[in-house]
Amino acid sequence: MSVIELNHPLVLHKVSILRDKSTGTKEFRELAEEIAMFLCYEAMKDAVLDDVDVETPMAKTKGKRINEDRYAFVPILRAGLGMSNGITKIVPNAKIGVIGLYRNEETLEPVRYYYKVPKDIKNREVLLLDPMLATGGSALDAIKMMKADGVKKIKFLCLIAAPEGLKRVTEAYPDVDIYCAQIDDHLNEIGYIVPGLGDAGDRIFGIK
Repeated sequence: MSVIELNHPLVLHKVSILRDKSTGTKEFRELAEEIAMFLCYEAMKDAVLDDVDVETPMAKTKGKRINEDRYAFVPILRAGLGMSNGITKIVPNAKIGVIGLYRNEETLEPVRYYYKVPKDIKNREVLLLDPMLATGGSALDAIKMMKADGVKKIKFLCLIAAPEGLKRVTEAYPDVDIYCAQIDDHLNEIGYIVPGLGDAGDRIFGIK
């Protein structure tokens, strides 16, 4: 298991704008997509490449290509959709699954209301998408569902992570790598990340 915090200057720049409470819905969505692209880039550094023949305007040559059928991207609703648009720009033919979870505001535990993934999900590497890894409840539930379907390789991608959520997920699933733009300080008394960026879903969908 590993936790990878990007800490790239471009990512830190974009996260700072993302955090700002004055950042509007349109810009927030665009930034979430852009940061997701950076996360995907990092998470797929170990992607297996197939040899292919390529004919350029000048000559025939050998090239490398990713078999996109080896992957599935699974956003956790609703906020995870804000990341999937960015990722499909760089892996356009990858299959997309959807997990619907919401947080019970009293128990802080996830409640599942929708689950739809590719039929051959067990043969794919799954990248789970959720902007915030706070308590870790939604991540744990989503990972559990993937493993129940036979998925052997799972990566979790998020914009912001809290130490409490990281600890909970890595202890439960040490084989799942976590990629985040930044690791924040702590969770407050109602389970929100501090300093965080507020409710990512509300800001992505313009619900204030």
